[in-house]
Amino acid sequence: MRFVIIGGGPAGNQAATHAARLGAEVVLIERDIVGGAAHLLDCIPSKAMIATGGTLQLINSQTSAMGLTHVTAELDFDALKERIAGIESRLERSVRTLLESQGVRLIHGTGRLAGPRTVVAETADGQEELAADFVLLSTGSRPRVPDCAPVDGVRVLTTRHAYPPPELPGHLVVIGSGVTGVEFVHMFSSFGCEVTLIVSRQQVLPRKDAEVAAALEENFLERGVRLLKGARATGVDVDAGGVVVHCDDGRRAAGTHVLLAIGALPNSDGLGLETAGVEVDGAGYVTINRHCQTNQGHIYAAGDLSGKLPLSSVAQMQGRKIAEHVMGGHTRAHRHLDYDKAASAIFTEPEIADVGLAEADAFAEGRKIRVTKVPFSASAKALINNDTRGFVKILSDPATGVVLGGSIVGRHAAELISVIALAVTAGLRVNDIVESLLVHPALAEALAEAAD
Repeated sequence: MRFVIIGGGPAGNQAATHAARLGAEVVLIERDIVGGAAHLLDCIPSKAMIATGGTLQLINSQTSAMGLTHVTAELDFDALKERIAGIESRLERSVRTLLESQGVRLIHGTGRLAGPRTVVAETADGQEELAADFVLLSTGSRPRVPDCAPVDGVRVLTTRHAYPPPELPGHLVVIGSGVTGVEFVHMFSSFGCEVTLIVSRQQVLPRKDAEVAAALEENFLERGVRLLKGARATGVDVDAGGVVVHCDDGRRAAGTHVLLAIGALPNSDGLGLETAGVEVDGAGYVTINRHCQTNQGHIYAAGDLSGKLPLSSVAQMQGRKIAEHVMGGHTRAHRHLDYDKAASAIFTEPEIADVGLAEADAFAEGRKIRVTKVPFSASAKALINNDTRGFVKILSDPATGVVLGGSIVGRHAAELISVIALAVTAGLRVNDIVESLLVHPALAEALAEAAD
C-alpha cells in the first residue's frame, strides 16, 4: 500500500512515521524544511526568542528579590540568531533521521495531484509521477498580507521575517492582537524595544476569557506598551526614518518597524485540487470529515490546510489518526479527534493556557457550570519563585463534578494545563484532581485547590 504525503510539517511527518511503522510504503514530498516551515521557522524560533527575553528580564529585574546583587545581562543579537539557527537545524535533523529510519522516502520538491490517485513531484531534476493508494495534503499556510501593507522584509515585516528580524527594532508597531501578536509584543518588549499594539477590539485576545486578557493587558501597561484599542489599521507609510501606521479612527502609530500578525491563508493553490475533485471552502481550506478525509475518501487533509485549530499539537494528532485510518486502525477502538478538547498556550509573561469549555461560552449558551479560581499569590512555590501573578480557574459540571475546562495565567501555565487537559479528555471529576497526591511545594498544588 503506497501512501503519498505532500507537506512535511507536524501533520505530514507524524503521519509518515506512524504509517511506516504500521507497514505502509510512504513517500513524503517537502519543498522547504522537513518538520514544517510554520513549525520550525515560526513556532520554535519564537519560543526560543521568548525564552531569551524572559531570562534577560528575570536577571535584570528579579535577581535582587532573590537575594542576589550586581547581576545584569545584555542581549547579544548575533548570538541569539546563531542559537535559533542551531535549534532549527538540530530539530530538522532529528525529524529527517526519524523518517529515514522508518524507511520513508523523502523527495525535496513540490507535489500536486494529477488525478484521483496520481501525484506529481516536481524537483530540481525534473518531474516524477507517483501512483498512490492514499494521499495526505498537509501543505500548511502562509501569513496574510493586506493590500495596505507594503511588505519589504526590512521595515514592514510578516512573521516569516521576524524570527529573528534583520535588526532589532527601536520601536515596533504590531498590527493584530491575537495569539501571535501578543507574543510579539511580549518578546520585543523583553528585549527593551518600544512597542505599540494596535487592537481592533476593546481587549487583546478577543477570543479568550476577559479576565485572562485583562491580566495580560495589565502586564503590557506595566512594561510601557502602548495599546491602541478599537482601531483598525488602514494603511502603512514607509520612509527612510521608519513607518507610520494609519488607523480607521484617525489615530496614527509611528515606529521604526511594523509587524503584521493578522492571520494566515491556506497553501491550497497549485495542489491540483480541482483535477482530483477535492472540495474547498470559500476561504480556500480543504474540507474534511472527522477522519480528516476530504470528499474523495482516499485523500486526506491535515494541519493548517484543513482549517481546524492552527496548532502543531493538533496537526500531529491529525497525522497520527490519519495513519491509523489509512492502515485500517479505525476498525478497532478508535477515539476521534475532539478539537474542543485541545489545550493551547500563549507564551507571554505571564504565560496563558486554556483547554475545553470557556466560561464566556458557557454563559452565552445558558449552561450551568461551577467555576472555581485560586490565585498563585496563595501558592508557596509562587512565593519561592518571587512570581505570584496569575491564577488557576477550573470549570466543572455542578451535578457530576466532571471537569469541563480551565484557564491558567502564570509561570509555567503551558505545562500545568496538561493536568486539566487530561481531565477534560478522560472525563475525570474534580475529585480525581483533589485526591491526587501532588508534589509540595509546587505550582500544581493550585490545580488541586481550584478543583476542591
